[in-house]
Amino acid sequence: MEISVDDLSRGDAQTSRQEAKRKARAAAQVASVMPSDAAAKPVGQGGEKPGQARRAAKSKNNPSDSTNMVKKPPARGEARGERRLESSGKPPQPVQRPLPEPLQRPAVPPAHLRPRHYGVLTGFFALVLLPLVALGVYLYAYANDQFASTTGFTVRSEETSSATEIAGGLSSIIGGPSSTNGDVLYAYIQSQQIVRRVQEQLDLRAHYAQNWRSDPVFSIWPDATIEDLFWFWGRVVRVSYDKASGLMSVQVRAGTAEYAQQVAQAVVRESEAMINELNRQARNDSMTNAQLDLEASVERLRIAREEVAAFRARTQIVDPAADIQGRMGVINNLQQQLAQSLVDHDLLLQNTTDTDPRVRQALRRIEVIEDRIHSERLNFATQDVTVLDTDYPRLIAQFESLMVNQEFAERTYTAALSALDAARSNAERQSLYLATYIQPTLAERAEYPQRLLLMALAALFMLLIWASLTLVYYSLRDRG
Repeated sequence: MEISVDDLSRGDAQTSRQEAKRKARAAAQVASVMPSDAAAKPVGQGGEKPGQARRAAKSKNNPSDSTNMVKKPPARGEARGERRLESSGKPPQPVQRPLPEPLQRPAVPPAHLRPRHYGVLTGFFALVLLPLVALGVYLYAYANDQFASTTGFTVRSEETSSATEIAGGLSSIIGGPSSTNGDVLYAYIQSQQIVRRVQEQLDLRAHYAQNWRSDPVFSIWPDATIEDLFWFWGRVVRVSYDKASGLMSVQVRAGTAEYAQQVAQAVVRESEAMINELNRQARNDSMTNAQLDLEASVERLRIAREEVAAFRARTQIVDPAADIQGRMGVINNLQQQLAQSLVDHDLLLQNTTDTDPRVRQALRRIEVIEDRIHSERLNFATQDVTVLDTDYPRLIAQFESLMVNQEFAERTYTAALSALDAARSNAERQSLYLATYIQPTLAERAEYPQRLLLMALAALFMLLIWASLTLVYYSLRDRG
């Protein structure tokens, strides 16, 4: 039996098509058995690469390409098996292939605390938790409640009258600006002097030392000195002062509300006493200064008047000005007579000749009057008019100097009298006074110590210290 080449080609093409169908059915069976692996694989047939998938699809779409390719003929056993399956009419069963084992990562050992972690935790307990617990136990179990009493006041001053300024020429006699007095009072409340005075009145040491054994932090020791009390006074008495408005506020803390109010009242009383003392000192100083000024002006006036009296006794002239006026009156009278004589002489010349005896007599009278006027003027300028041979110009200069000194002494004396009267009138009233705008209050509940605030601040600082030390430790460890 002869087989042609065309029969062989057709047989090979049929075999290739059967092989392709078998592989497609096997791939479908494998995909149905392993859905997760198929989903995890990239796009393509059987987890192939995208390029291979495209080539496989192309080969399916073009069966002629598969016929042209040279395929390896199937084995003899496989061919007989396929023929038996085709003759039986049953579909071929897929070949069960072993699944690949998943990629396993190396096992990680379980985490555990190292010595440095224990050190950090120990530091946290030692630096944060234990001190905070100890502080809370002390504040809530041992610290005693404290009550607060608040008072407020300011220093006021009265204005001086304008009449005093005009009469005495003084801008301010008593006191000073209220802001300066407020500064003085602010320093006085925080001084040891007021602590000593309040201690004498209310026995601060006994009250604030009664809980010394149970609450040593907020108490003072029983044998405290005045310096210790002064230090503790700054803890229980808080003073705030506004320089712009001059308002001052004082807060006092004590074991009972009544005692805190009593201490605040004592502070107000001592402040008023200090202001009164300032007034008294100002009055004494003003009166003393005014009295000294008056005494000095009286002495100056006395000396000036004695010098005027001595001048009058020496010159035997009570009032040189009046004496000068008298001498000037003589000269004025001579001037009038000279003028009248000149007129008479002119009248005679109109009626008679020069040889008339009346004309010669008129001329003689004119000459005599002129000589007298000249002599008086000469005597007024150079002639000695006193027993000490002092001429008139020097005499007038001395007298005018003495009169100026006397006039100045009299005005100074008048001003000193006015200043003394003003100081006396100001001394009768209080120029400075303490105006209390908040009377000492009586607390109804304890406000101190502020336990939550203290614990929050302590926790914050302890955490900062612990965190700083931890960072320093890790920094040194990394560098080492």
